[in-house]
Amino acid sequence: MVQSTREAKIAAAPEHDPFVAAQVQFDHAAELLDLDPAMRQFLRVPQRELHMTLPVRMDDGHVEVFTGFRIQHNDARGPNKGGIRFHPQETVNTVKALAMWMTWKCAVVDIPLGGGKGGVICSPKAMSATELERLSRIYVREVWRIIGPHADVPAPDVYTTPQIMAWMMDEYCKLSGTSDFGVITGKPLEIGGSLGRGTATAQGGWYTVREAAQALGLPLKDASVAVQGFGNAGSYAALIGQEQFGCKILAVSDSSGGIINENGLDINEVLKHKRETGSVTGFRYSEPISNEALLELNVDVLWPAALENVITGENAGRIKAKIVAEAANGPTAPEADEVLHGNDVHVIPDILCNAGGVIVSYFEMVQNYSRDQWTEEDVARRLNRKMTESYHAVLDIAKARSIDMRTAAYVVAIQRVAAAVGLRGWV
Repeated sequence: MVQSTREAKIAAAPEHDPFVAAQVQFDHAAELLDLDPAMRQFLRVPQRELHMTLPVRMDDGHVEVFTGFRIQHNDARGPNKGGIRFHPQETVNTVKALAMWMTWKCAVVDIPLGGGKGGVICSPKAMSATELERLSRIYVREVWRIIGPHADVPAPDVYTTPQIMAWMMDEYCKLSGTSDFGVITGKPLEIGGSLGRGTATAQGGWYTVREAAQALGLPLKDASVAVQGFGNAGSYAALIGQEQFGCKILAVSDSSGGIINENGLDINEVLKHKRETGSVTGFRYSEPISNEALLELNVDVLWPAALENVITGENAGRIKAKIVAEAANGPTAPEADEVLHGNDVHVIPDILCNAGGVIVSYFEMVQNYSRDQWTEEDVARRLNRKMTESYHAVLDIAKARSIDMRTAAYVVAIQRVAAAVGLRGWV
């Protein structure tokens, strides 16, 4: 019954709707848990949505009107937490899905936060620094009444940066009459940022890959790796895999295309090439490869580190990696999960694999509250412990219930959130 209901929802869903995918994933785990109907209805939608119209005067004098969102999915376990994306293809349903996934992400790694997300439909690569600052500040002027250290704490995401977080934090402080740096995480170190934040998503993901490799009996030394998406998470995933774990990085890609070298890429040289040219493509010690072909390489570890829905029902059967480490949010469609699980591909789901970023953001909040700053070694030690414990909590449920890792992660997370909702008397 669970399987047929899940398949029916997938078939009826609008194509590539991330919020529908998030709800299908939730419903599947909720049915396994026999979750109370009222609790299920409450948890499968956001608590609050704010839609914004953002007029910004551009450098040439004309006014461009942007659309923005802030979604708060559930704050039963603590203040909402989640990034703000500036992207030309942003949609409200993408933001809703990401807010929902953030609720489960915080719960599965057991930090006292809920799930939020923000976004603005814009083309940041075509905007000047002054235009981005104006957009960042007007966004905060629209949301400042519903965010704050005790309510909702934004962070950087796709095409937003520590500098953008600095502008947003400054605008909030002006409006609120405070100097509360804890309203935003992912800030520059000079104004309350945390050491280790830039590498946290990739570093945390590698801690889970290390545990998965041990469970599978797969040595990571000289293991083959492909990384789709060479932004912050993907580039650090490649670099950490090469330098800390001795892996051979065969292929990487960005939005312009991919590169491959069967003998392994020198990631420091690839990073230098991208800084100089703006893309990994054209790197001299490589051959070109498409993003689609990269996903289907016969490698030990595949890192989907770009955007949503790149592993689908159409290509899931051609995924040959032993471990899929989801550094991106929602890279695997619900119908692909069953195929991957049936083919013994060990998927470390996004809500677990890429949780290092929100964990270190939480650490940043703690440091801001106490007016302290931890060493990078202390941050790494705490992150290692959190990711290792969380991976094994999910793996134990997967084994005990004979279910895939994504469903197990949802089971862990939903149980924790539902318990908080029930104890607070909301449902």
